[in-house]
This record gives sequence, C-alpha cells and structure tokens, in this order.
Amino acid sequence: MKKVVADAREAVREIGDGAILAIGGFGLCGIPENSIAALVEKGVRNLTCISNNAGVDDFGIGLLLQRRQVKKMISSYVGENKLFEQLVLSGELEVELTPQGTLAEKLRAAGAGIPAFYTPTGVGTLIAEGKDVREFDGRQYVLERALKADFAIVKAWRGDAMGNLVYRKTAMNFNPMIATAGKITIAEVEEIVPVGALDPNHVHTPGIYVNRIFAAKNFEKRIEKRMTSK
Repeated sequence: MKKVVADAREAVREIGDGAILAIGGFGLCGIPENSIAALVEKGVRNLTCISNNAGVDDFGIGLLLQRRQVKKMISSYVGENKLFEQLVLSGELEVELTPQGTLAEKLRAAGAGIPAFYTPTGVGTLIAEGKDVREFDGRQYVLERALKADFAIVKAWRGDAMGNLVYRKTAMNFNPMIATAGKITIAEVEEIVPVGALDPNHVHTPGIYVNRIFAAKNFEKRIEKRMTSK
C-alpha cells in the first residue's frame, strides 16, 4: 500500500462535509498547519473537531472557525481564541469542554479499542451530568466514552514511507494518541526519510496506524505568547 502522497491537498481529499476530525498539537506547537490550510481551501463544512485547543483567531483551527466550517468543538482549552467565544455565545458553534487528561485518555482509549472507562475527574461537576457515576473502593467515578474520529490529522518531525513517525518535544502532547484514534490517519512531517533510517526504539507512532503521509512545507511554527527576559 502506497502511503506517501504529494501534498496536503491530496492527503485530505476524502474529507467531506460533516466529518469528525481529531487534530493533533498542543497550543500552536505540533499542529498540522498544512493540512488545516488545505481543509480551509477545500471548503468542507459542518466539521466536528476534536483538539486540545481551538487555535488562535488567525491560525490553526482558528482559520476553520473564521470561515464557519466547524459546527462543534470537543476541546480542553479554548482561551486564546476570541472568535471561538463569540461563536459559542451566538449559538453558531457547539462546544464540548473536556478536562485535558480525560480528553487524552478518551483518544488513547479509542486507539486501544476500549469503548469507555471510569475516571474520578469531573465527579460532582457539570462534566458528570447525565453520565453513569459509580463507586469503586470508596471513591466516585464517572463513565467517559472513547473518542473515535473519521480522520486523525497529526504533525510529526520525521516519518518514512511506511508511515512510522517520530515527534519532537512538545509535539508529543496529543499527536501520538490522536494518530491512533482515527479510522484514517494523515501525517504531515518535516522530513520523509528512507525506510530503515528510523531507530525502531525511537518510533513514537508505528506505521500500522498511518494511512497517508506527506512532506509538508513552509511551517510557520508560531508561538502563542512570546516571553522574553527584560
């Protein structure tokens, strides 16, 4: 099976209206920015996006929000996007806020074939409303369902033609579990290396999870809040 494709346009060609997308990254670090740009250009609508955050007003998922291409966000942290707030308050965007650790586990569980799990996080809060709550060893736990996506889109540092991926530093947050949570997984990488060039002990996502991979270009790698010493 040939996994390497020419560019982001070809990689996202099957993503249509109403798709459920799991999008990797942590803040603006390690986000699949080329794939997001291709989705903006493609103009698909009514998307459900699962992501730790919602980008910023003019970058990342924020670009999809600008064009009203997203109908629902399942996220943990959305505080850097003013447009997101406006869309939610106006009723144009549905949001499902999820504790960060729970979101990570819901994605990991989906990749592991686990349909649901119990966690103490959120018990006694709005998070637990309408969900099964049970006691184990004297402590209350709430049942959370796994999050499976139609497409998972991740960004890695290096990959090979078999789809094996290596991430760097903060990009390790969410990308590895998201790569396992999609029915079809798309990876954009900074460099495609020959098969066998990656140390198997250092591969973070095995190629069995990846359906398409391409070498992306012109990464902006923005910083949300640049902090410098005085």
